[in-house]
Amino acid sequence: MKLKSLILVFSLFFIGIGFSQTQNKEVLFTVADEPVYVSEFLRVYNKNLSLVQDESQKDVEQYLKLFVNYKLKLKEAQAQGLHEKPTYQRELGNYKKQLAKNYMTDAEVNEALVKEAYDHVTTDVKANHILVRVSEEASPKDTLAAFNKIKNLRERTLKEGFETVRKEVHNGKTLFGEELGWFSAFKMVYKFEKPAYNTPVGEVSQPFRTRFGYHIVKVLDKRKARGTRTVKHIMIIPKEDAAAFNAEERINEIYKKIQQGEAFEALAKEFSDDKNSAPKGGLLKAFSSGQLSVPEFEDKAFALQNEGDISEPLKTDFGWHIIKLVKAKPVGDFEDLKHELEQKVKRDSRSQLIEDALISKLKQKYGITDQNPDLSYFVSILNDDFYKRTWELPKDFKGDLPLVKIGEKQLTNADFADALLSQQKRIRGKQSFPNIVNGAYEAFLNSNLKQYQEDNLENENEDFAHIFSEYRDGLLLFDLMENTIWKTAKTDSVAVEAFYNNNKDKYVWPIRVEAEVASSTNKKVIKKVAKLMKERMAIDDIKALVNTNGEVNVIFTVDTMDVDHQALPKAFDVKKGVSKVYKHNNGFIVANVSQVFSEKQKTYEEVKGLVISDYQTHKENLWLDELRKKYEVIINKDVFKKVKAGIK
Repeated sequence: MKLKSLILVFSLFFIGIGFSQTQNKEVLFTVADEPVYVSEFLRVYNKNLSLVQDESQKDVEQYLKLFVNYKLKLKEAQAQGLHEKPTYQRELGNYKKQLAKNYMTDAEVNEALVKEAYDHVTTDVKANHILVRVSEEASPKDTLAAFNKIKNLRERTLKEGFETVRKEVHNGKTLFGEELGWFSAFKMVYKFEKPAYNTPVGEVSQPFRTRFGYHIVKVLDKRKARGTRTVKHIMIIPKEDAAAFNAEERINEIYKKIQQGEAFEALAKEFSDDKNSAPKGGLLKAFSSGQLSVPEFEDKAFALQNEGDISEPLKTDFGWHIIKLVKAKPVGDFEDLKHELEQKVKRDSRSQLIEDALISKLKQKYGITDQNPDLSYFVSILNDDFYKRTWELPKDFKGDLPLVKIGEKQLTNADFADALLSQQKRIRGKQSFPNIVNGAYEAFLNSNLKQYQEDNLENENEDFAHIFSEYRDGLLLFDLMENTIWKTAKTDSVAVEAFYNNNKDKYVWPIRVEAEVASSTNKKVIKKVAKLMKERMAIDDIKALVNTNGEVNVIFTVDTMDVDHQALPKAFDVKKGVSKVYKHNNGFIVANVSQVFSEKQKTYEEVKGLVISDYQTHKENLWLDELRKKYEVIINKDVFKKVKAGIK
């Protein structure tokens, strides 16, 4: 499924938009006499220009080739009838429903909630609370008793002190008095979060209700949120082969060299086991509080105050680290966080407020009044079987009578009866029949209002229609590629192995060396180490001789490494024995090479995955040649010349 998502995203680079209201109707090219317009090409090219990383895709001539290939594939997918497959239709329908959620909302209410969320995100709250448990389905009598209980407890806290009462009443069953510590937006249910943020420091809130029961909260403190940190780090991972080196000893050696004034970045490049960040001097992407899965690392990073500060070595589940603070950034501006907050609001309990506002707007849009139709007939046909979940419609049920009309869609008694029959499966307790019917009708109406809008979104919302069209073509392309290229490449083992045999020169192990590499910022030290290496002195003895008076003057890397290994300079002369002294990463190195492994042919099993990938590309290129013969492509050269001039 991850592969499909990746391909669908990539496919959007080459997708035209069918829901078009373009002005430029000049034909750029045709595929089997089907026109592709300049406007479509330019829209897609400009839309994706900043997204692509391959420079060839920014070249307009190369981009045209890619775009033509894409159109050829779509033509073939339609010719094969892939758009009619039930699996395709089902997945497309699921996506449409998911996409529609982004367009079925009340913009004003959503905006207000997002702005409020930003206010909360920028502040942390420290609080304690008292909870009187009561179910959401509790009787009016039990609900009132719980409310009176929390009201009395609040009065007691004002007289006796909140902490005294909190500790006294807590029983962990019906009454809870808990310390909550620090929290921020989206950490609590919204009905708790809002009063907590609205209560001043040192005060006790008025009673409020969540799905857990009735609460009062005392706000102990508030502070500005911690924002984000950008750091560099050096990581040493403990090795299974303890003889190679001790991870704690190595990190302490590196830390000592930092204290001696050696550059953090150079040491990261040479010694860090984080291969992603090492080439960048240990630089990591910025992160916020709670974002990392390594709390020790995060706490240490946020404890660094000034840019350039460096931590002492610390241990996590991943290994040993030294952290350098690059940038401390406060919480971003509203516009920077707006999209992220919008997504969180939609997933949060506060989304019910948006839902209520949407239903109100849809009622107005489709001419539905707040007055329910006469539902007494449905009340009259209910009986006690409903509580047993065995209720059935009477034989003389009047199902064809009209009940409510939404836009152009007429709903009947039979439609609502289906909802009632389903409702009995979820009934809780013995509610009155009028309450059951009214509740079921509200859910029935709301569901159908949203379904009607979803069914008509392509006609009502141009932006939705554009995006849905893009996904529709991308999904079609994925199915085509999977059936035509990827599946056959994986299953046709004979052809894949033949491809490997015909292209063996592409699959070769590079030159490697088994070496001990000594590194130091002091050239005299490294020359001394080179001399000792030639005398065949052991590494531990060399370190004991050179690293004196508590100083780390040399660090060794022992490994079997490619010639482009981070510990070796680019101009390294590959041969056995002790090398000359090289300048490398703001310092000097010397290597004692005990073994040189020349280039070696990789076996088929060693590179099978890569061979399959290469074979897929080869097979796709041959297939595209066939499609060009099957579907004639005619490019309007004069029009394309104008397109290139306009882009420049």
